[in-house]
Amino acid sequence: MSGDARLWCDRLVRGLGRHEFDLYALSRTRRQEDEGWLPLPPHVSRVRTAPLWTAEEDGARYGRRARRRFAESYGELAGVLCAGPGPNGTEDSHGSTGAAGSGAAGGFGAGPGSLADRFGSALHGLAELARDEGGLVGALRSDTAVRALERACRAPGALGTAREARVPDLLAVAAHLERALRPLSLDWYGDDGLGAADLCHATAGGPAALAGLLAGHFSGVPLLVTEYGMRLRSHYLASGPDVAAPAVRALLAAFHGRLAAEVYRRAAIITPGNAHTRRWQERCGADRARIRTVHPGMEAARFTEVGEAPDRADPDTLVWVGRIEPAKDLVSLLHAFAEVRKEEPKTRLRVVGVPAGPEGEAYLGHCRALAAQLFPDEAEGVHAVGDNPVSFEEIGGPEAPTLADAYASGAVVVLSSVVEGFPVGLVEAMFCGRATVSTDVGAVVEVIGGTGLVVPPRNPRALAEACVTLLRDSERRERLGAAARARALELFTVEQNIAAFHGIYLEIVSHCPVRRIVLDQAGEPLPFAVPAEVHVPGRWTGPTARVAHRAGPGRALGAALRPAPVRATPLAATEGAL
Repeated sequence: MSGDARLWCDRLVRGLGRHEFDLYALSRTRRQEDEGWLPLPPHVSRVRTAPLWTAEEDGARYGRRARRRFAESYGELAGVLCAGPGPNGTEDSHGSTGAAGSGAAGGFGAGPGSLADRFGSALHGLAELARDEGGLVGALRSDTAVRALERACRAPGALGTAREARVPDLLAVAAHLERALRPLSLDWYGDDGLGAADLCHATAGGPAALAGLLAGHFSGVPLLVTEYGMRLRSHYLASGPDVAAPAVRALLAAFHGRLAAEVYRRAAIITPGNAHTRRWQERCGADRARIRTVHPGMEAARFTEVGEAPDRADPDTLVWVGRIEPAKDLVSLLHAFAEVRKEEPKTRLRVVGVPAGPEGEAYLGHCRALAAQLFPDEAEGVHAVGDNPVSFEEIGGPEAPTLADAYASGAVVVLSSVVEGFPVGLVEAMFCGRATVSTDVGAVVEVIGGTGLVVPPRNPRALAEACVTLLRDSERRERLGAAARARALELFTVEQNIAAFHGIYLEIVSHCPVRRIVLDQAGEPLPFAVPAEVHVPGRWTGPTARVAHRAGPGRALGAALRPAPVRATPLAATEGAL
C-alpha cells in the first residue's frame, strides 16, 4: 500500500496489540513494493506479498476437462458482463437490467438465479479451477478467453455498446480481466495460510478484496471490508472517453460494478470511512444492516502544539495544503484569490504541496503561469523589488519546516477540490484549530459538521466571498477554529478508530465462529476444545492444544483473527492494485 492507506493500516495493526496478525499485501507497482516496507511490531507473525503489476506464466497445463471447466466459468462471467435488458426489462439487485438465463448469457452456461448469483458462481468456479490446476494465468491469456468475450458480445440481447466491440477492444478487456483476477491464482490459500484465519479484513474494495471472497467461499472465514476511498468510483473517474473505447469502458464498468456488489453481498460487515462512501456502497447493493461507518484514524499529537497555542498567524494570509493535481482545482482558487485581492489588497496566498506525478508537475507549471498572469509582481514603491502575492512552496522549506507550521502560517485554510474522498488535509487543519473554507465535495460536509464555511465547487466567486468573510472577522475565525479542533479530536483520532475496529473484530468472530478440529498431543480430536472464551484475549485453550485443520476445503485470504489470543490479520491489499 501507499500514502494514507498504508499509514492507516500500520496504525491499526500497531494499535491492536491484543490481536495477532498475519499480513497479506498486494502491490500494484515495483516501486510501491520496494518502498512499502515498515518495521513491524512483534504481534505480526508473518508477512506475505504478491505483485499484481506482473504475473509470470504459472506453467499450468490444462487437460480437456479443465479446459471445459474454464470455458464454462469464463463464458458465464463474460455473459453476465455483456448482459443487456431481459424480455421484461427487469433489474437485479445491482441495478443492471437483465433476466436469468436470457439475453447475452444465453448459451454460455446460463442457469437459474439472478445475474449477481451467476457472477459469483462464475468467479468461484474460476477460483476452484485455479486451486485444482495450479493457476489461471495461461488460461486467462488464452484465445479461449478472447473468443468467450466475443461470443458474449455478439449474443442476442447483449448490451448495444458491447456488441460494437472490435478485436482490439476484446483484447484490452481480456488483458484487464487477467490482471484483476490474478489473486485467484495465488498460493496463499492453504490450511497453514489464510485458511486458518478467524477473520479476513480487506483494507480496500474491488479486486483487492477478491482474496477475502475466497476465504469465505473455501473455508467459511468471515470477511470485513473497509473502504476509505471508493474503488468503483475511482474506476469510473479514471475511465473517461479519452482513455478507452466505449465497449471497453462498458464491459470493465460492468465487471467492477458486479465485483463490488459481490464483495458487499458476502461481507459480514462493511466499514466505510464516511457517509459519502456509504452512499456509494448502498447504491451498489450493500445491506444497511451490515454497514458501520468508521472514520479514519489520524495522529493528532503532531498538531497539538499549534492547536493549543495562541493564534499568531498572519491575519492576511490564506493557506492551501495538499497534493498538487487537477482534481484539487487550484485554477479556481487562483481566480477566487483575484476576487479576494479586490476586497482585501493585502491578502497573500500560500500554496504548500508537492505535485502528484507527471500530471501534477504539468498542472503546477500551469498554475505558476496563471499566478504570474493574474498577479504581476507588485512593489510598494518605484524603487522597491516586486513580489507576487501567491507563493508555491513545499514542506521542509524555511517558511514551512513541518506540516503543522504550514497550517499555522495562515488565518484561513482553503480546500478547493472538485473531487475528494475523505479530506485528510481538512482534518489536519481542524487539529490545528484553523478556520476553513471548503468546497462541497466528497465527505467535506460530514467532516466539517458546521465548524467551517462550505461553498459549491468550481465557483470562484463563492469561494472568494467566504474567504473575505472570515478574513474580516477574527472572532468568528477563533470560534470556528476552536470548534473544529474539538470535533476532530472527538471523531478522527487514531484512538477512536482502533477502539471501533477492536469491537467490530470481536462482534464478527462471536457471530461467525470458524469451526476447527483441535487435536491433543496424541493427535486425537479434543471434544469441546474451542469454547466461547477462545475469542477473549488470553490463552484460554492451554498450551497443549493445536489446530489441525479446518473442516472443509482449506483456501482463504484476508484478515485473520485466531484464538488464544484473538488473531487479527488485515489483508493489506491496496485499493489501487490494478
